[in-house]
Amino acid sequence: MTATTKRIAILVGPDYEDLEVWYPKLRLEAAGYEAPLVGAGGQVYRGKHGYPAPVDVALASIDPATLAGVLAPGGWAPDKIRRDPVALDLVRKVDAAGGLVATICHGPWILISAGIVRGRRLTSTVGIRDDVVNAGAEWLDRAVVQDKNFISSRVPRDLPEFGEAMVRWLEGR
Repeated sequence: MTATTKRIAILVGPDYEDLEVWYPKLRLEAAGYEAPLVGAGGQVYRGKHGYPAPVDVALASIDPATLAGVLAPGGWAPDKIRRDPVALDLVRKVDAAGGLVATICHGPWILISAGIVRGRRLTSTVGIRDDVVNAGAEWLDRAVVQDKNFISSRVPRDLPEFGEAMVRWLEGR
């Protein structure tokens, strides 16, 4: 990861949570960051509410060294994405480089499968609280939880605080 990179990869897949992709994408872009949608190349995924998300960059072709961070949004997409070894490797490498690892709702499933949550503090939708705890993390019921380079949030109503926390972290690093 270079000090000048201003690129945050947003992981997308089938049945993603529409607001949890588009709100952060627009917030990051408004702050001057590039926020490509990353998934299986050539695909257009539909969100849970039907909004299309055309993939900007194929997962297999993205270089983690070009990223300031990665965002794992929620919906049902994380259940599919966490089965992809390339996605898990990307998340691990961004974390190891000290880049932003942001997640909301069901997104922590990807971080859990990447094996990077043990000993960390984070939040998620209450529906996967047990998964987070069983993976060795401390789960907190807060709109935003920051633990070093991790920023996590619970649900769409927390998106304003989540967006602010991501930008604040990126600007302060």
